[in-house]
Amino acid sequence: MPRLVSWKSLLILGTTLLSLWALWPSFQFYQLPREQRLAPGKDTPTARLRENAIPLGLDLQGGMHLDLEVDRSGLPPEEAAGAVDRAIEVLRNRIDQFGVAEPLIQKQGDNRIVVQLPGLSDPERARDIIGQTAKLEFKLVRNQDEAGALFTRIDAQLAAMARAGQVRVDTSMASAPLSRLFIDFQGGGAFIPVAEVPRARELLAAAGPDSVFSRDTHLLWGAEEGHAGRTGRWLYAIKRQPEMQGGSVANAIANPDDQNPGRWMVNMRLAGRGASDFARVTAANVNRQLAIVLDSTVRSAPRIDERIPGGEARISGSFDANDAKDLEIVLKAGALPAPVKIVEERTVGPSMGQDSIDAGVKAAVIGTILVVIFVVLYYRGAGLIAIAALLLNLLYLFAAMAALRSTLTMPGIAGIVLTIGMAVDTNVLIFERIREELRAGKTVRAAIELGYDRAFRTILDAHVTVLISAAFLFQFGTGPIKGFAVTLSVGLLANMFTAVFFTRLVYDWITHRRTLTRLSI
Repeated sequence: MPRLVSWKSLLILGTTLLSLWALWPSFQFYQLPREQRLAPGKDTPTARLRENAIPLGLDLQGGMHLDLEVDRSGLPPEEAAGAVDRAIEVLRNRIDQFGVAEPLIQKQGDNRIVVQLPGLSDPERARDIIGQTAKLEFKLVRNQDEAGALFTRIDAQLAAMARAGQVRVDTSMASAPLSRLFIDFQGGGAFIPVAEVPRARELLAAAGPDSVFSRDTHLLWGAEEGHAGRTGRWLYAIKRQPEMQGGSVANAIANPDDQNPGRWMVNMRLAGRGASDFARVTAANVNRQLAIVLDSTVRSAPRIDERIPGGEARISGSFDANDAKDLEIVLKAGALPAPVKIVEERTVGPSMGQDSIDAGVKAAVIGTILVVIFVVLYYRGAGLIAIAALLLNLLYLFAAMAALRSTLTMPGIAGIVLTIGMAVDTNVLIFERIREELRAGKTVRAAIELGYDRAFRTILDAHVTVLISAAFLFQFGTGPIKGFAVTLSVGLLANMFTAVFFTRLVYDWITHRRTLTRLSI
């Protein structure tokens, strides 16, 4: 018996010390200020602590939840099959560069992607980065004469429609409804003030420009920018067929624009075939404008002064630092294989997350205190042993979550509270069995052995049944339900160890040291 007790004691001590060691990074990490915990970076002391700490879910630390749908309708069947998986990889690359700590990106169903960004401080910026397809194309801009002829044809079409009552046009603009909105026209583009952009869009939709343009030309808008002391957007006449695609971007770097103080630009370098194609295109189109088109918006349309052999391109415009860095991120990460749209969005503020933590901790503390009072008053000395086992149970549970990198959520806290109840129920079964044996006249040592032996089968059946339920919840549930299933499962396994192994060890140690005639139970 002494050797057995010593072996069990060493096992308990080793497990406890190992659990404390596993939880130490979590204790250190959550002592840090929130801003420091959420700071991006991979090789900092905070990042190393974060890697070993228990991660908190979106509902506990705030952040953003997105349900995305991948539109595969425009893809051929052989590409549509793997579109969602490719989109997940692109999104993961973008989010990693965005600097969100502990993001969750997972496939749901056939064409849905769930994205959770805990601790996010700028939801709108993240939404723009995630939703941007990042389809990069290089297209030639029509020269001024070609563009002027096209705009003239649109004006003629609109004027005819106005006379027929098909479109409303001011009499002062009846001869040139669209061109009268221009405040500048140069090269292959016209600049329209931001206040007149909706009206220009309305006129273009009414005219149906594809019906008056040649098949190889279409109109594309530029991004909003300043020009001639006004804010507006350029409307470009663009060759429809791209000269080349931008799928071979080797690198992109956001820098201050040395030619436009206060603005930023993105220097981009193409590699491999992209660099050779770029050299060919620039050599064949000297003195023409080459539009850099990202997701059907002209980001810039520089004039080609000479052949560019190195695959270097510059995207400029009215970018601030964040705009340029976001463009850098999507260019580096690559284009999505298909457009994605946000079908559901939820944002949890940091204060709401802290309220959830406070409420969950409060519920767990109150429940634990009530359980402790009941167990100690009803079972006396045996109750104290049960409470010690319960504390070890919680220690092992949190240590296992830290080791497994299992995310703690509000449903997870509910699983912990349920684990506390199961732990108490396990001890109640054992203690009641021991009481029955004592009432039957058994000695203390015999009552303890019979009590544990006869209660064990019932305890095992109950725990296995709940573990099977938890396994199904984990397999078929979503994020929060998985969190509940994980904490419940780990807690039940820890409970089997503490309530059966630890408490039995304590009684073996007590009865081995001296012969007891009565037991405080």
